[in-house]
Amino acid sequence: MVNPASYRPAPGTIPTDPGVYKFRDPSGRVVYVGKAKNLRSRLNNYFQPPAQLHPRTRQMVHTASSVEWTVVSSEVEALQLEYTWIKRFDPWFNVMYRDDKTYPMLAVSVGERFPRAFFYRGPRRKGVRYFGPFSHAWAVRETLDLLTRVFPVRTCSNGVYNRHESLGRPCLLGYIDKCSAPCVGRVDEREYDEIVQGFLSFMTGRTDHVMKKLTASMNEAAANLEFEKAARLRDDISALNKVMERQSVVLSTDTDADVIAFATDELEAAVQIFTVREGRMRAQRGWVVEKTGNEPGSLERLDKDQADPALPALMQNFLVQYYSDAVERVRLEEDEDRKLLESKIRRRGVDQESRAAAKPPMPVPREILVEVLPEELDEVTVLLESLRGGPVTIRVPQRGDKSALMDTVHRNAAEALHQHKLKRVGDLTARSQALQDIQDALGLEEAPLRIECTDISHIQGTDVVASLVVFEDGLPKKSDYRRYRIREAAGDGRSDDVGSIAEVVRRRFRRYNEDKLATPDEDVFDDDPDVETTGTRRFAYPPQLFIVDGGKPQVNAAQAVFDELGVVDVALIGLAKRLEEVWVPDDDEPVILPRNSEGMYLLQQIRDEAHRFAITYHRQQRSKRMRASALDGVPGLGPTRRTDLVKHFGSVRKIREATVEEIQQVGGIGPKLAETIHQHLTDD
Repeated sequence: MVNPASYRPAPGTIPTDPGVYKFRDPSGRVVYVGKAKNLRSRLNNYFQPPAQLHPRTRQMVHTASSVEWTVVSSEVEALQLEYTWIKRFDPWFNVMYRDDKTYPMLAVSVGERFPRAFFYRGPRRKGVRYFGPFSHAWAVRETLDLLTRVFPVRTCSNGVYNRHESLGRPCLLGYIDKCSAPCVGRVDEREYDEIVQGFLSFMTGRTDHVMKKLTASMNEAAANLEFEKAARLRDDISALNKVMERQSVVLSTDTDADVIAFATDELEAAVQIFTVREGRMRAQRGWVVEKTGNEPGSLERLDKDQADPALPALMQNFLVQYYSDAVERVRLEEDEDRKLLESKIRRRGVDQESRAAAKPPMPVPREILVEVLPEELDEVTVLLESLRGGPVTIRVPQRGDKSALMDTVHRNAAEALHQHKLKRVGDLTARSQALQDIQDALGLEEAPLRIECTDISHIQGTDVVASLVVFEDGLPKKSDYRRYRIREAAGDGRSDDVGSIAEVVRRRFRRYNEDKLATPDEDVFDDDPDVETTGTRRFAYPPQLFIVDGGKPQVNAAQAVFDELGVVDVALIGLAKRLEEVWVPDDDEPVILPRNSEGMYLLQQIRDEAHRFAITYHRQQRSKRMRASALDGVPGLGPTRRTDLVKHFGSVRKIREATVEEIQQVGGIGPKLAETIHQHLTDD
């Protein structure tokens, strides 16, 4: 651990201007980013006696080995620069309010020729519009079931769509009029786009326009004595009213506001945000994060009825991060979808109302109701107004319906924090004990907070692949997972686990060494035209412990690579499956952890996760090779078109059953090549 006194700036050298500062560790990685109205006053707080610091702050200053700062002209500029650097460097010790990936969403794949609506959990993808989050999975499915009655968009997967397209008959939903069946040409692209735009318009909150249009159509049908059509439209209106009834009316119909409240204790904070549009509750979202310890008042012990003095700083941090991320996400979605949607609008003559429906609403509302005002209210307001492009009001409701709603949001935050504590008591204790067990068994100087593990997967030496999984603080960090196709062992047609392990270790730590040597000036932003940057160095930070799946031969091979590359700051072990023995390099006897110890359980969990990830990748590679093998010998058919063929039809068998004209519909395949493909497959 580094002594903070070794890198403390000399007295009087820190400016008193507003600015943003960064703490870096010995390898140059940014571990914390902060901002201050007065840099000298703020930074001096970090170099107090260690006993007076928050435990997390104390760990940060001992992890860091240097501090640097940038002076800015105003506090608003400091807010923007702090957010930019947090996004860029992803520091370990900063509070990050990331989107929770477990909430169920309703998604529409607007990037497809015939978009589909579907239930979804997970990270956002290009070409997909998302609505929600919803509190329960059944709410998404029930909403989708009701809306497809009025807007019969397809909900089937691409495989089901292609199958029914080739069969020439719709699925059950098409027969009961809950899908417009574009797979069999019941509607053309323009008609289907109008259905999709109506669906999007309703989901983005433009319910009045949709209801008025349906009501006018119903009255017109009744006036023309088309009673069956009028009855169907009446039922559609009832279905939409049922959907809208689920969105409870909490404020007046002209209110667009977000309501935000916190519940905190000494170590953690829970935040809840209720999204109200046109007076109705549209969404609810929540996070639980660790407090950094750098907020004013963080060191004070909280009494039951005492307001947390760190709340203004937490609120400010949340407002800047949440709305900056939301606006950035909306702009990315617009950039991804605009060209596609506008081409459809021009080509098919969709009206301006549908064009407006295609545009996602701006996430910054006119009014933001908070439990406590942020530290720098004026600067935060200016920043949010620039994001919205219009006036924004941040205030604390004092009475009436808005104050009552704030109480409800606070109760939800308190309940979320309570449930989080109940859920994590056992898990947190077990993970801490597991890391301590591993540290004691291996004689490490500190607990291995970052652990990486690799595993090899193959069948008799074919399709040899490897996985690399990462655990931080005893939990999987899937964003850092890596997959490798083995080059050296794949070409000789035999299984060589030892050689494959050596190749993976060499490629992983050679990347680490190259990143350390080739790191560009990180203070240069990507929009500088004179400097080429390489982005975030995800793997420039080494693990404390590296695990290979295997025994003594595999460990010795990995250690030879460590010696070759000069890696001396990473502990290395092998975990043998048979007796769960832990092998250490250059040791003839394994380390035996108790079978029921938390440390052994964590090692097994990491090893099994690496095995699962490797097996999944191996199956993908094998399946891809086997599916395309029948097409390998087709003259003039390259890998890209071969992949497009399999993706379009779903399998080689479907391609074999297709006609020349159907094969020709795949992009890039002309009549002559389609005839060659058909003849090659039918001759087989």
